Amino acid sequence: MHLPRQLGPLHDLPDTPDAYDAVLADVTEQALARVTPEGNLEHPDCVDDIGDTSLGITSLLTFAWQRTKDPRLPQAVSRSLAFHLRERVYTEDNPGYPNLRVRNSGLAYARYTLAAGAHPIGDWPSTVWALLQAVNILDSAEGLVEDGQRGELLDVARGYWRWLTEATFFNPQEAGNQAIGCVVGGLMLAAHLPGPEAQSVRARALRLYTDEIRAHRVGDRGALLPPEHGGAYDNNYGPISLSFLAQAHRVSGEEVFAEDGDSLARYIDARLTNGGFDNGGARYSEQHSAFESVLGLRYFGARVGADLGRYRGDTRWGRHAVKDDGGVDGHFAWMLVWQIQDTTHWHREPPTATARHQLRAGTVSVAFDSRMTPAVVEAAGTYYLPAAVNRQHGFGPVVDGFLLCRPMGEVRVRDVRTDGLTAKLVTKPVVGRDHVLRHIQSLYVTDGTSLWTTVTVQRLPGAPYLLAGLPYAEDDGDRVRRTAEGEVASVGALRLTHPEVKGVDHFDARSETTQEQAAFALAADPRGYGNPDEGWSHLVSSTALEADPAPDAPDDLHAFAVRYGPAGAPLTAAFARDGAALTVRTEAFTARIGDPAGDAHGEPELTLSAC
Repeated sequence: MHLPRQLGPLHDLPDTPDAYDAVLADVTEQALARVTPEGNLEHPDCVDDIGDTSLGITSLLTFAWQRTKDPRLPQAVSRSLAFHLRERVYTEDNPGYPNLRVRNSGLAYARYTLAAGAHPIGDWPSTVWALLQAVNILDSAEGLVEDGQRGELLDVARGYWRWLTEATFFNPQEAGNQAIGCVVGGLMLAAHLPGPEAQSVRARALRLYTDEIRAHRVGDRGALLPPEHGGAYDNNYGPISLSFLAQAHRVSGEEVFAEDGDSLARYIDARLTNGGFDNGGARYSEQHSAFESVLGLRYFGARVGADLGRYRGDTRWGRHAVKDDGGVDGHFAWMLVWQIQDTTHWHREPPTATARHQLRAGTVSVAFDSRMTPAVVEAAGTYYLPAAVNRQHGFGPVVDGFLLCRPMGEVRVRDVRTDGLTAKLVTKPVVGRDHVLRHIQSLYVTDGTSLWTTVTVQRLPGAPYLLAGLPYAEDDGDRVRRTAEGEVASVGALRLTHPEVKGVDHFDARSETTQEQAAFALAADPRGYGNPDEGWSHLVSSTALEADPAPDAPDDLHAFAVRYGPAGAPLTAAFARDGAALTVRTEAFTARIGDPAGDAHGEPELTLSAC
């Protein structure tokens, strides 16, 4: 089976003017064939996320008319805009909506779904989306929308803004993408307002960003990120936030949006594999966005010099939202408009600078979490997640069922590039059940094709083994296919084990259950509401690679050596003491690892040479 929402890299989507004109032409023909006598452009299957959809297609037609002057479009724009203003603008409170600060305000808002009292909590983001569609139309209205209708739309947009910022609690879902989108809506609305009112709205938008979003950023992997549905990052919504930051910078010129976008872009680059796969999120751990993220990934990828377009998007939504029959849906249509307006080109080369939370060269990558434990290992097109044993997740030595990977002090990192090799040494203090403090030194070395991992630790009791990952997925052209195996070798005996117990808290990679499905099954709330990262943390056991120690390690150490990737020459690894230092020799390199205590500043020492 394939993962359903991680398809092709977004930078593979053609982005020439001709390609975009073809997209707009297709939208135009679908819209003209669909529009009802009343002016409705909604897809007939649309129920949820409906509040901005007809207006979204109107905005695309307005934008297309500015480029083509197609004589069929003025009437369609006028009729469909009239439909939205007449049928899709609500001013009476939605029964059951829990986030009002002012009841019966009479201010305009949009509904997530049309029936009164049905899923009202979605009305806040739906109103943000409707505001953005409205300001996009206002941007393209000249010569097309008559003054009376334009004035009515501007009044509705004012109402949307005031409902979002006065009548309700701001950002009630703690969703960074929604909140930054609201700020963008305010900044773009201000451009259409008279002087004092424009200044007030712009100032309010900037203040909301500073006080309600930036002040509440969440730390992860060394970066401060806009909070997303109660977490630091989400694989679907994180890149969408990046697009909103790009548009905020484009329309306002405020440096704060560039700074925060650069930080988020570098964070995404450090966690994203070469093949574009990623996993983890507070709302959707595997679902990837597509056209909604193109602007941000392209704009900030160029700014920070990173090939962020490798992100595997759900390319069924590569140009715009679609329903199951492939028909256009107007949801989030402004993102297509903005990416066409922006002339930035994709940056297609990896960054040259090292990143603390990433090792990357050729087709190999390791993304590290905040504790410098691998979050995803990539080699030979296969992706390995942290395995689980006794409710503990990670990569590291296991003794008597206890996983040693959680640091009990400062984690030190040393990066080296030499002789065509890229390496990272991670030194981590850990404490086991025996309450003894030990230092684990994990060395990751790649030649761009294979990944060697050696792990050494002061002698452990019992019969330890190395928990070396959960083989989970592999590249399959423009898809990612589930797997339960990979090309892995070990100098000690290597086992691929599967849970002996059935149940939602035991993940067998041979099943057709995805990580996201398993995570939601363990989460406190269902898909779309629950936190899959929190749910996955309750996993008891999983499929796992288990590697036994190297047979000839120094007497005071347990040592492990594993290679991920093509077989090539047989894996060899020898460990020898050199005073307090350790020399590691494999078939591909020789490494000298300094005393775990480090240099004069406590930093680890590493020298490396190719064989």
